[in-house]
Amino acid sequence: MLTSAQCRAARALIEWSRDQLADASKVAVRTIVDFERNAREPREVTKDALCRALDAAGVEFIPENGGGAGVRLRK
Repeated sequence: MLTSAQCRAARALIEWSRDQLADASKVAVRTIVDFERNAREPREVTKDALCRALDAAGVEFIPENGGGAGVRLRK
């Protein structure tokens, strides 16, 4: 499951603006802003769209494994 911190970190890794993520994921910029600010939790289908766009750009999601969920660039 995508967290707001993972979303912010993933964008930073690939140097994407919120507008670029919105274009790639077809998710409204306002939804991304609210999610990243922890103002509201988007539906799972919306988070899936964000994950797919970030994954296609080279982001790898690291699951919660005792050390905390995270992101990294795929080799």
